[in-house]
Amino acid sequence: MTVLSPPPPTEAPPAPAPSPGPAPGFAKPRHERPGFAFAGAALCVLAALLLGFAAHLTVVGHLQHARDQQTSYDELRRQLALGIAPVGQQTYEGEMLRPGDPVGLLRIPALGLKEVVGEGTTSGVLTAGPGHRRDTPLPGQAGTSVLMGRQWGYGSPFNDLHQLPPGAEIRVTTGQGTAVYEVTAVRREGDPLPPVLKEGEGRLTLITAEGPPYTPSGTVRVDATLTSDVQPSPPRPLGLGWIDESEQALGSEDAAWLPVFLWSQGLLLAALLTMAAHRAWGRWQSWVVGAPVLAALGLAVSGAATRLLPNLL
Repeated sequence: MTVLSPPPPTEAPPAPAPSPGPAPGFAKPRHERPGFAFAGAALCVLAALLLGFAAHLTVVGHLQHARDQQTSYDELRRQLALGIAPVGQQTYEGEMLRPGDPVGLLRIPALGLKEVVGEGTTSGVLTAGPGHRRDTPLPGQAGTSVLMGRQWGYGSPFNDLHQLPPGAEIRVTTGQGTAVYEVTAVRREGDPLPPVLKEGEGRLTLITAEGPPYTPSGTVRVDATLTSDVQPSPPRPLGLGWIDESEQALGSEDAAWLPVFLWSQGLLLAALLTMAAHRAWGRWQSWVVGAPVLAALGLAVSGAATRLLPNLL
């Protein structure tokens, strides 16, 4: 009788090698549709713009205004000390003043207001403080000098302008000394115009917006009569009315469209890269890197876009 021996044991097949997992600190790549990436980028752009606008018209705008005022005040003090502060539309070298150059120091004791006045009244100039309308004489000279300022945004220097009572004093220091004015009237659109000035008389008109916060519905003007000595007026190459629409009351800067377009391209590219990083790295890694970049570009876009809004906002 033949005894059958059991078959030799077969070796078990080797276990499959474990697939390599994601590198330490990185999440597993996400496989999402391209449409979700574009939707996420659009939401990033929208959020950055909204936050940027809110910041520029509130906290960031006020901080920027305070910084610009300090810089302008230091420059004006230096020019006054050296005797080279502007007394007209041109510098001592015969060049036209640049937009934003400091031309005077405005003080209204009744409002506790002390602001450096820059040359020009575009929306960009008025982010730094009140501006002098370039085609009018400087304060203290014969004729009507016009100063404009914002109602709510960027420090809101002229927010309480409508509260000035008749007889309140206004002082403006320029390269020719300190001119003193006395408030005669606060008027709005449709109110009677002030009387025509006689030869050798001076008037100061302060202009700002009127209406609910950040939604101007008109303008309010404060007229004040010069009570100090009239200063001589140098020749003015820029005649009355020879200014752009952007320098008029409630005007906006069309030239701001180019920086808005360029910064927007950078913001869109950063949003797309952030969404791509989100798929490759994971949520937290991508936002740690992308959030500061998106915030900075959002502030840049919104800062340029605010120049498209009314200059007295």
